[in-house]
Amino acid sequence: MSGRTSPKVAVLMGGLSVEREVSLSSGRECAAALREAGHEVAEIDARADLPARLAEAAPDVAFNALHGRWGEDGCVQGMLEWMRIPYTHSGVLASALAMDKARAKEAFRAAGLTVVDSLIAPAAMVSADHVMAPPYVVKPNNEGSSVGIHFVHAGDAPPQLDAGMPERVMVEAFVPGRELTVTVMGERALGVTDIVTEGWYDYAAKYTPGGSRHVVPAQLPEEITDACLEQAVRAHRALGCRGMSRADFRWDEARGLAGLVLLEINTQPGMTPTSLSPEQAAVAGIGFRELCAWLVEDASCDR
Repeated sequence: MSGRTSPKVAVLMGGLSVEREVSLSSGRECAAALREAGHEVAEIDARADLPARLAEAAPDVAFNALHGRWGEDGCVQGMLEWMRIPYTHSGVLASALAMDKARAKEAFRAAGLTVVDSLIAPAAMVSADHVMAPPYVVKPNNEGSSVGIHFVHAGDAPPQLDAGMPERVMVEAFVPGRELTVTVMGERALGVTDIVTEGWYDYAAKYTPGGSRHVVPAQLPEEITDACLEQAVRAHRALGCRGMSRADFRWDEARGLAGLVLLEINTQPGMTPTSLSPEQAAVAGIGFRELCAWLVEDASCDR
């Protein structure tokens, strides 16, 4: 970064993925917080002219508030490396690994973490017959925010996947239990949130006010809390994440510690008014403005 006391920050938001609207909300919140912290801020909607917009803005730091493909999967990170603009969150490799759920699971298994059994199969095959004994979940291998999720219960017919699904999809065993999540900031796990919903924690539940209830800190046995915190940091390290990440778990209470399973890791957690990571940071004593400012301070190339 330059020698300025308060670096000029370009907040990258919007983008081209199905999570565009969420990213716009995250970006607006982060831009406002960074202005309050004394930064000069340029808000940039990341479209095809992004390199030209960045060259024009000439920021000291790019704050990556993009979600989903092209913004969270190593693509934008590679462009920022090429332009030598320091940026927030994870680098090219960690971002690409985390977005590819199947490859991320391979890395988690190698690190000794328990993950959900799954396979990758052609969408046409998944619609034609059960490729796994129900109950199971079908989802894109490289999307976030519960986009494109299909649940198949015992007794259901194979899911009829729409044209919006990729040619190959992930089929994942359904894991019963509570939805838990942990934010890692640097090398520090901030806490555990228990996400309570009437049904599945889907896109609407995540981003609609009142769509879910967050119990933070989660009311859990001490060994489960400790295991969530420790495994979230191990998952962060296993992929080589930087800045902030969020690890999602399912916990089957009936099985105790053996019932805790890592689902996936998110390298650019939401920063909207209903998002989990800022809420965990606040409970840990870190305000939203402080969190955004820390991410800017942590920014670099070669991540």
